[in-house]
Amino acid sequence: MAGEEAAEHQFTGIKKYFNSYTLVGRRNCVIATYTSIALMILYFKLRPKKQTPAVKET
Repeated sequence: MAGEEAAEHQFTGIKKYFNSYTLVGRRNCVIATYTSIALMILYFKLRPKKQTPAVKET
């Protein structure tokens, strides 16, 4: 079904790689989503922590 509909459309630009008509387009959307989530997790895990003083002043 999806292959028949996609044959009617000639995608250009970014729509050629990210579309909901073909399995490859859907796969690319999923890969992009998972990659962006993984990058956000890595960013928050690896960013420098706020420095706290080793000795507290009294």
